[in-house]
Amino acid sequence: MENMQTGLLLMVVGIATVFLILLIVIYLGKGLIVLVNRYAPEEVVLKKQAPVRAATTAAGGLSNQDMAAIVSAVSAATGGQGKVTKIEKI
Repeated sequence: MENMQTGLLLMVVGIATVFLILLIVIYLGKGLIVLVNRYAPEEVVLKKQAPVRAATTAAGGLSNQDMAAIVSAVSAATGGQGKVTKIEKI
């Protein structure tokens, strides 16, 4: 019975040690992220947007204003990287 108690005590001490070390690693990582973001923030590079071309639709039911609104929304959402190639009603 004494061996069982010793084994359980060693298991509890080992699990607690691993848990504490993992907590230390987590909080040190969070602290490092905060420090890096505070003292070395990422530089924001603004890209010049390419002119947006009008897209053609299979169903000619859209007005030019609707087309322009859809194309400009896609351009704004994708930062000028997206391109409208086909518009269809679902």
